[in-house]
Amino acid sequence: MQITHIDAIPFLLPLRRVARFASGARERADHVLVRVHTDEGLVGQAEAQPRPYTYGETQASIVAAIREHLSAAVTGLDPLATERIDERIGALVGNTVARGAVDLAVWDLVGKLLDRPCRELLGGYAPDVAAAHMISHGDPAAMAAEAVEYAERWGISTFKVKVGRELAVDIAATTAIREALPDAELYVDANRGWDEDGARRAVQALLPLGIRSIEEPVPVDDRDARRRLAALWPVPLVGDESCTSLASTARELDAGAVGTVSVKVARTGFTDSRRILGLCLGRGIPVTVGSQYEGAIGAITTASFAPAFAATAGRAAEVMNYTDLADDLLAVPPDVRGGRIVPPSGPGLGIEIDEDKLDHYRLDSRPASAAA
Repeated sequence: MQITHIDAIPFLLPLRRVARFASGARERADHVLVRVHTDEGLVGQAEAQPRPYTYGETQASIVAAIREHLSAAVTGLDPLATERIDERIGALVGNTVARGAVDLAVWDLVGKLLDRPCRELLGGYAPDVAAAHMISHGDPAAMAAEAVEYAERWGISTFKVKVGRELAVDIAATTAIREALPDAELYVDANRGWDEDGARRAVQALLPLGIRSIEEPVPVDDRDARRRLAALWPVPLVGDESCTSLASTARELDAGAVGTVSVKVARTGFTDSRRILGLCLGRGIPVTVGSQYEGAIGAITTASFAPAFAATAGRAAEVMNYTDLADDLLAVPPDVRGGRIVPPSGPGLGIEIDEDKLDHYRLDSRPASAAA
């Protein structure tokens, strides 16, 4: 079996809620469906989410990177040659999310070829994982009401609270959520929105609320401040935007700037995400499986990785923000029960695209060959 080409299909989904945070806002769900085709008819699929305020990639740049570079780079390769494929797509500098989505689609293809779920191929440690929900900026009362809604509707008990605004608002929002859900597990993410002094003052007020960690409190380039804060706090400083690759994660660990690493398969695929996880295990650093506001396809992809490993299966994975969307491409939505997300049991990622919805939401024209 050989890869023949890769499709990159831009689509736009309607939002139920705009996600706002210190470094930007997800005001458009302008994602890309990536499809890796083979000469025997099997197709691997994944979702790419452009986040220009973090990685510099747009929907147009992801489509161009795949159509103009990555498709040709892997054409003719055996889908099982995942290391060779990784080498080929890694030759394109930058384009983090585009490369990650191709890697994920290849893994979906491998699972279909071997007739096994990706969760099992990656490690198969557990059948499911606890689900965490990220609560974006809003009025403190509304943020607390959102947390209660997710606790009552889905049984969610772990929440990432977006902070990095005015200190009083951050404290009020986190306090409101804690008072509404006294037993919930809370951690905060400033998305680089504080300076060092603001971070010190914020954390002094937030620690009594029982937060478990603080993610990216100050700009990534301010490494001295990050080291000082990491050494000062009794809870871990989480590396996210500072840990977007194996090399950058190693640098942060060497510098002593992070105590937990957020791995996002949307930007490092399954291949590099496993490498980052292995690096963290070797250094004794915990890993959280994070989210960049994926749709339902991305949520299932994350839910296939997190329970596959002993080191991540015991921590809630950030998978619930697909619910910020008013519609999606999947024929069957993610399976969330009792606060846990259960990845599909079918081969690969186990996802099925509703082709009518894809036709409705795609932003390019459907190829004549696909319509035949």
